[in-house]
Amino acid sequence: MKIHELAPKAGSNKRPRRVGRGIAAGQGASCGFGMRGQKSRSGSGTRPGFEGGQMPLYRRLPKLKNFPLVNHKEFTIINVSRLNDLEAQFEVSLESLLEKGIVTTNDGPLKILGNGEISVPLKVKAAAFSASAKEKIESAGGTWEILGK
Repeated sequence: MKIHELAPKAGSNKRPRRVGRGIAAGQGASCGFGMRGQKSRSGSGTRPGFEGGQMPLYRRLPKLKNFPLVNHKEFTIINVSRLNDLEAQFEVSLESLLEKGIVTTNDGPLKILGNGEISVPLKVKAAAFSASAKEKIESAGGTWEILGK
């Protein structure tokens, strides 16, 4: 095989469309682009998103800083420092905290955060705990349990 014998496979190359070669060719004087206007001229048309000078959609929409979480969970949050006033071996839950008045509103399942210190051993039952809250409850001699799993 020599270099002058190389050719593409039969039928793989289409011949280019010959436009502007008279009406018999099928794409006569205007080459299929119509009569006048921006889209009939040579060169590319308008850029993507161009709306003829009207403020384009991508500039009309607000520029969002953050996107909300899809399955966002709301918790009733309390720090371990707020649990120091309870008596030893008290069973802490959302219901018991509402009864004692430590928590005033039910904003969802209870979550315990680790801000502050705790010195009373408690039995804490909540839907979620931070790692520092678990550590502080255990170091005070208490236990923690995750509800709803």
